[in-house]
Amino acid sequence: MSDLLIKPKNDKNYHSMTAEQSGWTYLNFEAKILDVNEQISGNTGEYEYCIVLLGGNFKVEAAGQTWETRNGRKDVFSGIGHAMYLSRNTEFVLTSQSAQTDIAICKVLSDEDHPPRMKRPEEAAIEYRGGDNANRQINSLLEPGFDCHKIVCVEVYTPSGNWSSFPAHKHDERKVDADGNLLEANLEEIYFYKIDKPQGYAIQQVYTEDRSLDEIVRVKHNEAVLVPKGYHPVVAGHGYNVYYLNFLAGSDQSLANTSDPDHDWIYGTWKGSDPRLPIVTAEMNG
Repeated sequence: MSDLLIKPKNDKNYHSMTAEQSGWTYLNFEAKILDVNEQISGNTGEYEYCIVLLGGNFKVEAAGQTWETRNGRKDVFSGIGHAMYLSRNTEFVLTSQSAQTDIAICKVLSDEDHPPRMKRPEEAAIEYRGGDNANRQINSLLEPGFDCHKIVCVEVYTPSGNWSSFPAHKHDERKVDADGNLLEANLEEIYFYKIDKPQGYAIQQVYTEDRSLDEIVRVKHNEAVLVPKGYHPVVAGHGYNVYYLNFLAGSDQSLANTSDPDHDWIYGTWKGSDPRLPIVTAEMNG
């Protein structure tokens, strides 16, 4: 089995991955299912947090404030996610307000302070990238420019049979132009998958130009793929709509990247858009 493929555990805390375990510097990732009224409490310490609601509802109390999702989605194919941002050194209590509340948590080392905030589904910018059978939907949860230190978080919906993260791109080397403008950030990234049918799957390739890393991974529901470097396109298995949640962190709070020059010719060749998009909207929530 690929070292890049992370399979879920068979319990409520079904993912728990530290940066140290992954050989990384920044990204720590968890996924949990909470019973109604179950709580997570603590102090964020040296980390900033992004907590994404995958299904259900929760309440967060922190920094003398209270946030409630209220219009949470049944699952990731039933609306857009809430994202709760917490800065370092923040005491918090998260309370599940529904049975089987499903959450994903990203933790990243930080030496900066930023205000806590809940980003709601109706605030998420929706973008459609690509075209033809490379068309997909991107919902920005913690987008570049969000008031945080390092975390970027987006969720991506790829219709059955379509390509995604394509033409392939990479973000493993920090590059600036002569004027100091960022051309490519050096980012660690995790792809966390949900499939709309239990037997469904996606296929992801992770490769470098010199092919010192060149893996193709078959990914199923609730599995994750680590992208330490290189290009990383995805294709949804025919018959199965594919969701993936991306957490990224690294040199810059940015998605600046470099595309694979072998496939640059594809940009601008698309003749149409996929009528199946959007797969989800904020109006579906609640």
